Amino acid sequence: MNRHDKHRPLLPPDLTHARLTERISNLVLRDPSPRSWFVALLVCGLVALMFFGALGYIFEVGVGLFGINIPVAWGFPITNTIWWIGIAHAGTLISAVLLLTRQPWRASINRFAEAMAMFAVVLAGAYPIIHLGRPWFFYYLLPYPNDMELWPQWRSPLVWDFFAIFTYLTFTATFMYLSLLPDLATLRDRASSWFGRVFYGTLAIGWRGSATHWARYEKANMILSSVAAPIVVAVTGIISLDLAISIVPGYHFTIFPPYFVAGALFSGFSTVALLAVVLRSMFGLQDLVTRTHLDYLGRMMLLFALVVDYAYTQEIFFAWYSGEDYYRYVYIDRWTGPYAPVWWSMIFCNVVLVQLLWFKRVRRSPIAMLCLAITSDIGMWLERFQIVFTSTHADYMPSAWGEAWPTVWDWAVFIGSLGVFGVLLLLFVRIMPLISLHDMRGLIAKRNKGGDDG
Repeated sequence: MNRHDKHRPLLPPDLTHARLTERISNLVLRDPSPRSWFVALLVCGLVALMFFGALGYIFEVGVGLFGINIPVAWGFPITNTIWWIGIAHAGTLISAVLLLTRQPWRASINRFAEAMAMFAVVLAGAYPIIHLGRPWFFYYLLPYPNDMELWPQWRSPLVWDFFAIFTYLTFTATFMYLSLLPDLATLRDRASSWFGRVFYGTLAIGWRGSATHWARYEKANMILSSVAAPIVVAVTGIISLDLAISIVPGYHFTIFPPYFVAGALFSGFSTVALLAVVLRSMFGLQDLVTRTHLDYLGRMMLLFALVVDYAYTQEIFFAWYSGEDYYRYVYIDRWTGPYAPVWWSMIFCNVVLVQLLWFKRVRRSPIAMLCLAITSDIGMWLERFQIVFTSTHADYMPSAWGEAWPTVWDWAVFIGSLGVFGVLLLLFVRIMPLISLHDMRGLIAKRNKGGDDG
């Protein structure tokens, strides 16, 4: 498509309220699940079993099964916490910030983006608990009065992580449920079975679509959307401060909070693009989740990738400019040391490949976007890996230098968590509308009045 082509609308020209409602609600209430959905659920379910099996054995034997040691004492659990938090953030941005800015292209993708955020933050919160060693005492992180006066250590990053992740989980669950309310009432009214009417009717909590209901809904939506951006920045900023407050070379950078926010949004938008390509193909929604949506997602991926790339250059520059030998050695070690393949692979994924998104033909190609979304997620995971591992394996004490590599149990928990995420998402899209009905109806009404739908 060249620059002389007309802009393609986000909606099919013959789409009406009735056709949209019937089509999306039938995906939940009447249509059989496609074969690809069953195959995906089976594969993800088997992988998820590995997650729970590995956790059971780790809880029985201890975290010594992980590849962590001294000086690399955090390892995989913290790497994956930061990665999952990043994936969760784009869902909030699409749902809230793009709503405030009145971006119409969010309507087709915000529902599964919200679900992605919800399930990703649950997995992110699981990793610090797993890393505790004695996870059954996780409630010690809670600031509650007790007989022994064991208050939390407020200088501990674990306590910060608890409040950051719990706040984000609460906000995401509240925002997603509020967004679902009108659609739950639609499913309640269209359900043919007694169980369906009771199930969706209970969740709809008496929604009748009155003017009062809609006025309160819009007001609550705007309030939650307004606090979304500060929450996104605060949560990832707090996670980054776990590292930045230390004096460890490779951690102690003031650029970490904005750098982590940009990286989180980059990996989050990459995952939204991946899900958009897969789900539109699985359920035949190419006319609702269009190539134009992929184009916009590609633009957002490119935007945040460029911010991340800028942060890479700033890290290297200030390590050199500081005149601190240990800071300089961190990057020499990253380029030539035992973890050099991780660093160069990260650069290839996050700096080199992502430049393909400058081309509209690439952004509008489902196959190209799928491949770039996968490589971007891999690249951002490698970034977290190299930050945690390379910064700690060679610090100020050469006598303490060492290496740490993930064990089979590290990989089992991580790969298994991907399976858990897949199972939760696949079940969600079968019991809840995959596309927001009320947001799409708003676009249709705007189009019918002669407004621009995209």
